[in-house]
Amino acid sequence: MPKLRSILAASLALLAATPLNGDDKKKDETVRQLMQKKLTHSQKVLAGIALNDFDEIAKNAEELMSVSKRAEWKVLKTPTYEMFSNQFRRAAESLGQDAKKKNLDGAALAYVELTLTCVKCHKHVREVREARLPDPPRPAYATVRELRP
Repeated sequence: MPKLRSILAASLALLAATPLNGDDKKKDETVRQLMQKKLTHSQKVLAGIALNDFDEIAKNAEELMSVSKRAEWKVLKTPTYEMFSNQFRRAAESLGQDAKKKNLDGAALAYVELTLTCVKCHKHVREVREARLPDPPRPAYATVRELRP
């Protein structure tokens, strides 16, 4: 009987450790929505630069800063990803400051830096994800026969 209890306990532990696909899908959708917001605000910044609308630039630079501080922003836990996140925030901050100073050239340069950081970061994320080996499939439960030595 004690052996059966330990087998049951091990089976439950395996089941509890198995990730649920629903959580992964929900996280992916949240990140997708966050990236869509980033894209929308970036496009509005570009429109503000093209139209010399400093209020639009400043407002959307602030929104970009806000988006970048959300927990869902952290897609990877690598030093390179952290570096790109910091560069993005600095560029967004410069963008806002230049908009408040009504410095169109500075805002345009900050926008280019922001965009290049996005491109480099997205490339990094793709490379890291492609380099990862897929996890071997784990059964949701183990049979008694599989647990016997």
